[in-house]
Amino acid sequence: MSRFSQPDPELGHRLSRRGMLGVAAGATAAALLGAAAPANAATGSATAATGGATPATASGSKGRGRPVLPPGRLGIQLYSLRDKVSTLGFGPVFAELERYGYDEVEFAGYTQGSAGPITLAQLKRLARDHGLNPIGSHVGYYSDDPNAYTFAQNLTKVLDDAQALGLKHIGTASGPFRYGSTVDAWKRAAEDFNTYGAAARARGMKFYQHNHSEEFSFATDNPKARLYDILLKETDPDLVHLEMDIYWAYVGQFRFSKRPDGTPAPFEPLNYVLRQPDRYPLFHVKDGESDPSNPYGYTMTDVGDGDIDYQRFISAVTRLRGHRMAHHWQAEHDNPAESFTFARRSSAHLHSLREKC
Repeated sequence: MSRFSQPDPELGHRLSRRGMLGVAAGATAAALLGAAAPANAATGSATAATGGATPATASGSKGRGRPVLPPGRLGIQLYSLRDKVSTLGFGPVFAELERYGYDEVEFAGYTQGSAGPITLAQLKRLARDHGLNPIGSHVGYYSDDPNAYTFAQNLTKVLDDAQALGLKHIGTASGPFRYGSTVDAWKRAAEDFNTYGAAARARGMKFYQHNHSEEFSFATDNPKARLYDILLKETDPDLVHLEMDIYWAYVGQFRFSKRPDGTPAPFEPLNYVLRQPDRYPLFHVKDGESDPSNPYGYTMTDVGDGDIDYQRFISAVTRLRGHRMAHHWQAEHDNPAESFTFARRSSAHLHSLREKC
């Protein structure tokens, strides 16, 4: 039976993410600022919920050690706030993120719905005005549409836009399944990624791939070969980087710690990072409550409400010599109950974590 014979929430997530991809033009800076003002007032209740405190003081310390989270390295994947971006626009959203103590943003598209069109120059300036560093962006890998905004169809345009925004990283949340799930299929996808990585590097950027759990499954023609290991082996480490979605990696651990024949094949997501920390400039900090009755092993939650030990994970990476400031930690929730609440609570929790003395 195909592993896609049942509804696949990861596939739905990837398809819905594509709906945000694209670039809009138009709108003057004056119109942008005018649209932002009333919306900022409307989001005052979200700000009031923090009591005007900084994230760290709002939630309190969980110890006396050094903060686990490096200064200036907390970001958020804007896909988590797509409902607010589409109704309020980037300005009010960025204002809230600034209040919550975020330092960076990762894009999932550059359009903003009912708030009106926005140019890339305006978007870059708006982020900077709110103290937010645009650190990366998710773009589709490929499409059957020759005009699609993807790496395979419009590489130059994708890189032009990333460069206009001043991004240091440009990547995809699409799995390397373009040619199938065999060993050779993933070698072909790796060649594509090496091409995109070389083109990005020529522009001073890093190309990266963001995982879901399926990447940790096994090749259909070699059940001993984990697909993620093929990707790591066949891509040039100087050209292709990884953004580990920590939640989906632990889902992968739950789903694929046995080979199709039932023989054990355990792995620890953190060990991938510790073996090759330079390959992981970005992370998605997404939480989940353990639920063995769920076929995915976890139920997604706000950061801090689940069972993934981020004090342990982040500390293990940032304690590596020369790596405290080498990585970027992006909070994310695919479908938060209330996206501003998710963003506020996630920041407060992560800022409260302290290393064990």
